[in-house]
Amino acid sequence: MVESVLSTGLEGIKSGIGSAQQAAQDIASATTVNDTNDLSAGGTTSESSPAAVVSLTEAVLQLQSSETQVAASAKVVETADKILGTLLDINA
Repeated sequence: MVESVLSTGLEGIKSGIGSAQQAAQDIASATTVNDTNDLSAGGTTSESSPAAVVSLTEAVLQLQSSETQVAASAKVVETADKILGTLLDINA
C-alpha cells in the first residue's frame, strides 16, 4: 500500500514538472513571437494583442497550477515516508 502511495506521489511530481516545463516554453514562445510580430509590424515590444495576453496569462496560470501539483505530490511522498517509518518502528 505504501509503495503505491509513493508511486502516485512520484508520478504527480513528474507530471507537474512536465507541465511546468511546457508552461515555461509557452511563456517563452509567446513572448518571443509577440516581440517579433510587434517589431516586424513597426510597433514596439510593449504593445500586445489580446490573444497574446490571454495566451500568456493561461501559461502563467498553468505554471502556478503545476507548482501546486508538485507541492501537493511532495506532501503525499512525505506522508508515505512517515507512514513507512512508523511501520518500521512498530515492527522493530
